[in-house]
Amino acid sequence: MRFVIKHEIKGRIRIHAVQKTMTCREADTLYYYLMSRKSVTAAKVRQQTQDITISYTSGREEMIQLLRRFCYKDVKVPESFLANSGRELNEEYRQKLIMHIVRWAGSRLFLPYPLRAAITAVKSVKYLKEGVKTLAAGKLEVPVLDGAAIGMSVIRRDMDTAGSVMFLLGIGEILEEWTHKKSVDDLARSMSLNVSKVWMMKDGQQILVSASDIREEDQIVVYMGNVIPFDGIVSEGEAMVNQSSLTGESVPVRKTADGYVYAGTVVEEGELTICVKETSGSTKFEKIATMIEESEKLKSSMEGKAEHLADQLVPYTLAGTALTYLITRNTTKALSVLMVDFSCALKLAMPISVLSAIREAGFYDITVKGGKFLEAAAEADTIVFDKTGTLTKARPAVVDVISFNGEDKDELLRMAACMEEHFPHSMAKAVVDAAKKKNLIHEENHSKVEYIVAHGISTTIDGKKAVIGSYHFVFEDEGCRIPEGMQETFDQLCPEHSHLYLAVEHSLAAVICIEDPLREEAADVVKDLKEAGIKKVVMMTGDSERTAGSIARRVGVDEYFSEVLPEDKAEFVEREKRQGHKVIMIGDGINDSPALSAADVGIAISDGAEIAREIADVTIGADNLNELVTLKKLSSLLMKRIHKNYRMIVGINTALILLGVGGIIQPTTSALFHNMSTLAIGLKSMEDLLV
Repeated sequence: MRFVIKHEIKGRIRIHAVQKTMTCREADTLYYYLMSRKSVTAAKVRQQTQDITISYTSGREEMIQLLRRFCYKDVKVPESFLANSGRELNEEYRQKLIMHIVRWAGSRLFLPYPLRAAITAVKSVKYLKEGVKTLAAGKLEVPVLDGAAIGMSVIRRDMDTAGSVMFLLGIGEILEEWTHKKSVDDLARSMSLNVSKVWMMKDGQQILVSASDIREEDQIVVYMGNVIPFDGIVSEGEAMVNQSSLTGESVPVRKTADGYVYAGTVVEEGELTICVKETSGSTKFEKIATMIEESEKLKSSMEGKAEHLADQLVPYTLAGTALTYLITRNTTKALSVLMVDFSCALKLAMPISVLSAIREAGFYDITVKGGKFLEAAAEADTIVFDKTGTLTKARPAVVDVISFNGEDKDELLRMAACMEEHFPHSMAKAVVDAAKKKNLIHEENHSKVEYIVAHGISTTIDGKKAVIGSYHFVFEDEGCRIPEGMQETFDQLCPEHSHLYLAVEHSLAAVICIEDPLREEAADVVKDLKEAGIKKVVMMTGDSERTAGSIARRVGVDEYFSEVLPEDKAEFVEREKRQGHKVIMIGDGINDSPALSAADVGIAISDGAEIAREIADVTIGADNLNELVTLKKLSSLLMKRIHKNYRMIVGINTALILLGVGGIIQPTTSALFHNMSTLAIGLKSMEDLLV
């Protein structure tokens, strides 16, 4: 790569790429190349100017060599990264904005007034029709004001004012559409399907294959808690399917043989064998985008109040215009009132503020499904953590397999992996990964696998009943026993580890010891959440009292509950809500789903069970719990911005109305200041909250 150094200080360099032009794809490729280097801490690539700013920790010469070695064609960038960058979308709307301004300025400078007036009259028809249409529907809303202001200017033959008003309205529309589309696209992309492996039925056997290998008419099996990866028809089985991601309905739908299922929905209970009917180009992205754009229930109450107030103020603005004319008999002063309205700024600034906050959250690997969840997060005073995979690391590992029936440890691990691989849970994944590391190939030699939420798995292997799961499930529910002479070994199990119990024919066969280390940042996150306004931090887990107590003390939670069932978590959340608290619930497994649904804000970890992510209102990355603190701060700052916008809109527009009625400023000046202030507030609302 050829470049010129424009400016540099220690650890930071700004260069200019020597090339004719830089496309969006090239800019994204260069950015990916830089950020994939350990020595680079931050980078900005501006394709319009071809300038690149890099912050780095290595030596200067090493950075220079890194840039010299760069070649666009040699860098393999994941398509998902290019799709999610948003650079092309930003460039498209930047060009739209520039062209809108150039056309307006060009017409003012180069077109004669008669031609300019004719063009303005033609353009005004759109706003007049919209105003009449709104009135015909029996509504007094913003389009009526826009149409009236533009119409009166045209009637008075003040075409420059009418043109200026339409120009500023056009800028507002572009900015709102830009921010809205960017936020929706980011959100929908983050929620789009990411299924890499599926269970395919072949010759009566289930085989784990790549999703890309599936063709139409293939039979696939989807177990409880898993996302349905393709559209298809149920050929066998019965299940309750959660279709909320597509329909917005929270109640699961029963699916049986011959029923049609859609990609992106989740099997909440039961299991299905599906005959695939559609494999190419999943339309879930478009479905989600449509749902986000159309669903009123995802708007925050502040957005709803703003829109409602905006519409309510329209009759008062019209009445104020009429009253001013009756008192002063001055058309100019009356028009000054009409040119200024509160509703335009309210309807523009509030949604832009919320959508910008959702977009900004995406920068921190936080997916928010609607503005109302940011508002709820800002008001929340209680937070409930699941332990496994949330406060502890999302990747627990098997540290030991203790045999209780004399069989080889690897054979017992093989059997456990054969059962656990069918179900999404961090502990199950640890068992499967341990078997994989030892190259233990486990054939499907068991019968139908039954999963009991928050308890364990039951099946039949070689004609013998086998169960694996928690102590409560294996010993209390299933009545299994410890083999004779093994009680002492059982009593000496390490209390610091989590345990999975494997039993065959009601006799304990093995205990799989799993280390689930605490996240390094967990204690600091709890402390920071309290500083950010959370009054009570609670931990709930299905683990034993001893394990739960140890984790709770190290993390610093206010309360903890051990050996809880899914319904216990949900009941606790409901109880807290009845007492007037706003509750955030954080989890990653199937067993957390009821509590996630019950909470004011349900937050799922990104690599948790699909059903948890589907039901949750917010999804955060699995790498760092500090994103919870970021979410809390972001939502609080959003609420402050919205309240500040209210004060500014009311203050500025009231002043303009008074100045117009007093005859101090003309309607054209009033309209200009009103629209410019609306635009300024809208632009300010697009700025990042966390700087």
